[in-house]
Amino acid sequence: MHVAVLRAGEGQDVLFLHGYMSCKESFYYNIAAFKEHFRVTAPDFPGFGASAPIPSAWSVGDYCAWLHKFIAACGLNKPHIVAHSFGARVAIKYAAAHPQSVGSLVITGGAGIVKPRTRAYKIKVAAYRAVKRFAPKFAEKNFGSAEYRKLSPVMRESYKKIVNEDLRADAAKVGARTLLIYGAEDTVTPPSEEGLAFRGAIARSRLKVMAGGHFCFSQNYREFNKMAVEFLTGGREL
Repeated sequence: MHVAVLRAGEGQDVLFLHGYMSCKESFYYNIAAFKEHFRVTAPDFPGFGASAPIPSAWSVGDYCAWLHKFIAACGLNKPHIVAHSFGARVAIKYAAAHPQSVGSLVITGGAGIVKPRTRAYKIKVAAYRAVKRFAPKFAEKNFGSAEYRKLSPVMRESYKKIVNEDLRADAAKVGARTLLIYGAEDTVTPPSEEGLAFRGAIARSRLKVMAGGHFCFSQNYREFNKMAVEFLTGGREL
């Protein structure tokens, strides 16, 4: 499988994991700062960016298994991981399964909390299933989020597996020092929901809320970089 990778800098390894339907270049302003302190590795996940498509509908666990092989293939030595949104799902599951293989975690806009389904949501799902029986193409074109409708059939099945897995149990197994950074205006993964949930689940974690939305790490990259680099180089116990 072809994997597109950006590598820069020297020193301790830092691995950047991007969000869903994004790519390694989303960390452009962060990598520019981090490479002055660390050896940076930033891949495009399979199925995204310039990497090869996934051969089947992968779950978070499948991406986690791929990440384990990728880290070994790149010769990364207990890397710190900086992960955004979907990348945080993979990072949290990986850190829970391979505690001796990671350094510290910086999670920004971290996803992975399945919220209670509202009555409106259940009605919408029931309508989708009913329409799909008689007009599957119409259902696929008109139901679901704009993000979902842009996906290929294989990626849609993967997406369903990913968004329906709650990672609180995995987060509770994470022993690594973890800095959680969320944007105050983030409506995708609000700090009052995902941020607090992961803060409560990960024992050695602290939560920081900064200006910006779901991509606060890019919107206010100077503040984010300062916080994250100080956390990774300072080594203060949590």
